[in-house]
Formats: sequence, structure tokens, C-alpha cells
Amino acid sequence: MYQNVRRTITDTTGSLTSPWVFFAVTFAITWSFWLSAIALGVSFASGTGALLLLLGLTGPGIAGIAFAYLAYGRDGLSDLRARVTGIGRIGSRWFLVILALPLVVTLAAAVMDVAFGGPGATWGEGVRQFGVDPLAILPALFFATLPPILEELGWRGYALDRLQTTWSALTASLILGVVWAGWHLPLFFVAGSFQAESVGFGTQGFWLFMIGIVALSVAFTWVYNHTARSVLAIVVLHGWINFTAETVAVADVFYYANWVLLAALLAALWGPTTLLKSERIPRPPPLVDRRRTADSQRHG
Repeated sequence: MYQNVRRTITDTTGSLTSPWVFFAVTFAITWSFWLSAIALGVSFASGTGALLLLLGLTGPGIAGIAFAYLAYGRDGLSDLRARVTGIGRIGSRWFLVILALPLVVTLAAAVMDVAFGGPGATWGEGVRQFGVDPLAILPALFFATLPPILEELGWRGYALDRLQTTWSALTASLILGVVWAGWHLPLFFVAGSFQAESVGFGTQGFWLFMIGIVALSVAFTWVYNHTARSVLAIVVLHGWINFTAETVAVADVFYYANWVLLAALLAALWGPTTLLKSERIPRPPPLVDRRRTADSQRHG
């Protein structure tokens, strides 16, 4: 179940199953739809725009499932299914950790904001309007469910394992975080998206958002490695972070700064090599040697 961390590039380059090819395919799927929304000038608030948003969100998941099969064969699909449905991998202690992380980060940001003369925490728009329009909470519920599932089938379902065969857990997290952040770029140019309407491209909020995603990637790896590679744990964490961010508003500068501080603390306490108290990390099934398989079929 575990392997020593290796720093060789032979497992992740020059192969159709390398994470770089996975990233390219994921971007091609997602950006083809989101760039179409930009070219057509449609808003995600429209029916066409909403469809293009949803189709783009499928990119990491579709690529993750496909690459799990390409890299590991049927064992890879079985392994991915077990990591998505296996609640026993998480355990009660790590469920509590998952539930506590966003709350602690948000509360700490509110306290810091008050200390600097700010309002602290306020209810998000969906919560404030819920009494008048119960449907106002739907965006929070959407971002807490479908995007985490579709994204994490690829980001943690496939890419993180492949990166960790080459680099330390911290370095793998940072690489994945930068890619994950960059994947969001078209959203800053599509009307109706959170990124375009509430953040804006090139603003202070833009840079905080991008840096915050990289920091989140470290926290996700920490949870992932401690829960026997549970994709379900990351889906729950991702969704819970989205939900708390949608329902409780705090100053971005303190909120994202706290995620950066948390990432640094995790690396310092658990070590950058594995983000565990061990030198070994959970590993995926063995890679399929398709050339040998093809030769066996030809001579079989």
C-alpha cells in the first residue's frame, strides 16, 4: 500500500500517461467549452452559458477516469472507484479534521479582520436572501457538490499520484496547485462567473485567488495522504470549503493568507517529503506495460 518517495522522472515523462499529457487533455476539454463561451459572448447565467460551464467542468473527471485506465488498466478503475466510494478510508477523526479546517481558517480570518478594524464575518448573499428567496442558496449548494466531484476525479483521482512518484508531496502539491489555478483562467472572462463578477482578472483578488488555490493544494495532499488516497475525503473537503466560502464572507486578504500559513505549517510539522510522519506514501496500482501486453496478444 505504500512506497518510498522516488525522485526519478522516468515515471512521469515521455509517456502517454504522464501527468503532463493528462494536464494537456484536461485543459483541451475544459477550455474548448469555456473559450467557446467567451467567443460567443454568452453569460453563464444563460442556458447556453450554463451548459458550456458544466461541460467544461467535466474535463478533469473525464480525463482522470480515462488516464486511470490507460495507466493502470482495470485495476486503476477499480482503485479509483474504491477511493471515491470507500468511506472507511477516512475515519471519524479525519472527517472531523475536514469539517474543522474551513471553519478554523474562516474564523481566524474574521478575528484578524476585526483586529484591523474590519467587520469580521458576514453572511453570504445566498444566506441573506434565503428568507425572501429560498432558491438563493442554490449556487452555494451547486459549488459544494458538482464541481468538487468532477474536478477531484482528475486532480487527486489521477494527477497527484503520478506527481508523487517523482517529487516530494510538497513539490507535487505546488505543481498541481499552479496547474489547478491556471485551469480557472478562462472563467475570469466569462460573464456570470464568480471569477469575472466578484474577483476580476489582474486585480488583488485575482492574485489572492490564484495563490490561495496553490495553498489549498498542499492542504488537500495532506488530507489525501493521511486517508489512504481517499478521493471522497477531498471531494468532501473541497465541497465544504466552497460552501463555507459561499455562505460566510470574510476579507479575502486574511482568508487566503490563512490558507498559505496553514500550508507552511503542515509542511513544517509533517515534513515536505510526504506530509506524513513517515517516509512512505500511499501508492496507486502498478503501471500497465502496454507494450508487453500487446506483444503477448500478438504471440498468444
